[in-house]
Formats: sequence, C-alpha cells, structure tokens
Amino acid sequence: MAVPKRKTSKSRRDKRRATHAISAPKVNVCPTCGQPKRPHRVCPTCGTYKGREVEPFRVQAP
Repeated sequence: MAVPKRKTSKSRRDKRRATHAISAPKVNVCPTCGQPKRPHRVCPTCGTYKGREVEPFRVQAP
C-alpha cells in the first residue's frame, strides 16, 4: 500500500480545503411577475420561462 512519506502540514491541508466552501444559490428576478427565481429554470410563481408560458410535465416516473 502507498503510505505518505511526510506529514501533511496544516497549511497545505487548509489550502486544499479552501475550495470546499458552500456558496449561496444565485437568484434572478422573473421578468414577468418580478418574484425571485433560479436562473435557467421555470418561475415557480407564474410558470413562465423566457417570457413564454410553460406547462410542467404531469407524468409520473415509473
């Protein structure tokens, strides 16, 4: 088995973990109703996407 030859320092360990932070989700404003929504998704309030009325799928997954 491979075993580390030297102990990983706290500085090196923390530099590796610096990119693991959780960021808040991005939020845009719906141009139709003005409510906040996630980008590139159907507005949960008014059901529009890119200015068009979108009907969500009503099919049950098998």
